[in-house]
Amino acid sequence: AFATRRFVRAASSAAATAAAKKLIVKHVTVIGGGLMGAGIAQVAAASGHTVVLVDQSDEILKKSTKGIEESLKRVTKKKFADKPEAGAEFIEKTLKNLTTSTDAVAVVHSTDLVIEAIVENQEIKNELFKRLDKFAPEHTIFASNTSSLQITQLANSTTRQDRFGGLHFFNPVPMMKLVEVIKTPMTSQKTFESLVDFSKAVGKSPVSCKDTPGFIVNRLLVPYMMEAVRLFERGDASKEDIDVAMKLGAGYPMGPFELLDYVGLDTSKYIIDGWHSLEPNNPLFAPSPLLDKLVEEKKLGKKTGEGFYKYK
Repeated sequence: AFATRRFVRAASSAAATAAAKKLIVKHVTVIGGGLMGAGIAQVAAASGHTVVLVDQSDEILKKSTKGIEESLKRVTKKKFADKPEAGAEFIEKTLKNLTTSTDAVAVVHSTDLVIEAIVENQEIKNELFKRLDKFAPEHTIFASNTSSLQITQLANSTTRQDRFGGLHFFNPVPMMKLVEVIKTPMTSQKTFESLVDFSKAVGKSPVSCKDTPGFIVNRLLVPYMMEAVRLFERGDASKEDIDVAMKLGAGYPMGPFELLDYVGLDTSKYIIDGWHSLEPNNPLFAPSPLLDKLVEEKKLGKKTGEGFYKYK
């Protein structure tokens, strides 16, 4: 009995030590005040994390904060429909957890997790991570919200490859429940588990994927959208009929052309061009002359008023 008690105590102590080693994220720095960055900052602040949202100018950050406030009001209308006072308190508490800054280097000194959500450009992201790596504490985890770039290449710009992973949120972040947690060959198990725990803490459902082009969702979704464009290019069906077919036949909420316009044709072209350069012989990653033409004409979808469809 004495030996058993000693074994149990030892096992409990070992478990406690292991739990202590796993990082519990409390302080989050989000780099990038666009739709994705602001959305990530919102859900992190709403779930009790201390958040600093960083971008290049106060003007951008004011716009981001205003967007977050409006988004929170929409959330509270549904979540606290019968309790307006509780809704107002929720908004107040969330905004108290959120601050902004134009100096990324200054704020990473005391953060547990840095989430990057800036422009989809390898060189710019690498430069950012390389710079922040010099100033962030040793325990700090770095994560990218990239949807198309290799996490491994981003991690290699730092000295913390074991504390680097992917956290791919979906737009709009407050509404979409999914987060893809990407583990590179160098990502430690402790880091991976910390990223999964953080995803759950902000109310999301995490799925795990290796560092493969497009991860899970985009790896299936982008070739599907490109194949729809090729179907249209060949004259096999109209874009309207393709959209109707996929909505009524497959139960999709949007057809592929509606989705392309929603995502942005420039974004889709950037992704497919990147994958094509990695695997030039893969027919799924072949560029589309029509997509290239629309992007060249600045017809990028809903954000410009015209893409495959026209918008008022």
